[in-house]
Amino acid sequence: MEKEKINRINELAHKAKGKGLTQEEKIEQAKLREEFLAEIRADVRASLESIEIVDDNSKLS
Repeated sequence: MEKEKINRINELAHKAKGKGLTQEEKIEQAKLREEFLAEIRADVRASLESIEIVDDNSKLS
């Protein structure tokens, strides 16, 4: 995810804790968070799919 989008997520989070968000900002925040989570899920999925399990016990037989 681009640094600008991450910065915007953080800006909205800080504003939400302070004076609150407008309805438009809440929608923007939700979209950005979902995009961020989708990228994390894809990264984790790719990492898991690249794992190769090696069973040393099967070599003993």
